[in-house]
Amino acid sequence: MKKTLTAVVALALFCTSAFAQQPNTLTKKEKKEGWKLLFDGKTTKGWHTYLKDTVGSKWQVVDGAIVFDETKPRSGGGDIVTNEAYENYELNLEWKVRKGSNSGIIFDIQEDPKYSATYATGPEMQVLDNINADDNKKENHLAGCLYDMSGDASVSKPVPVGEWNKVRLIQNKGHLTFYLNGIKTFEGQIGSDEWNKLIANSKFKDKYFSNFAKVAKGKIALQEHPGSTQWRNIKIKTL
Repeated sequence: MKKTLTAVVALALFCTSAFAQQPNTLTKKEKKEGWKLLFDGKTTKGWHTYLKDTVGSKWQVVDGAIVFDETKPRSGGGDIVTNEAYENYELNLEWKVRKGSNSGIIFDIQEDPKYSATYATGPEMQVLDNINADDNKKENHLAGCLYDMSGDASVSKPVPVGEWNKVRLIQNKGHLTFYLNGIKTFEGQIGSDEWNKLIANSKFKDKYFSNFAKVAKGKIALQEHPGSTQWRNIKIKTL
């Protein structure tokens, strides 16, 4: 009886593993719902370094993940952005960081040489090692928060360093909703009085950011920052 039970358990585990969805793939249901992959698990096709034509050498695909490797030459750095611009959508992805690392998901980017960086025009959902990264002193700089604008430790609940965090970022007619690991970290309307107050109390009030978050449509970026990050299961659905 014991041997039979052990065999049944082993078979169940094998079946669960066999039928689990592989990273960087879409199910039939997802395809029917309109989801599209922004990362094929093998190449950086569909992405380029901001204001350049190709992806820099600091960004590599390793074991089914886009990896930012800070040890590569500085010339190969820079944020990478999608080739396409997006307006009303839900973006899902997974990220993990090495100890002490910092990054972000920046969106609504207006890619133009007159803007020297992605964050000059695009808001950011923070990616961070909350415990050991240098940029952990302000609560609205913690993982999952609307960077430098909204959020605190009560909603920032990343998994331990080295494990995969799950993101849902929804933008629909300028209405933003962020989720990190199933916890809502932000909800608000771009351009509303509440939004403008958040900007007025942030670094984005400075002259450099005069065109920050003016358009609820643009490209999406994965940010270069101190430390190493990994990204996978990057998928988007138009709303």
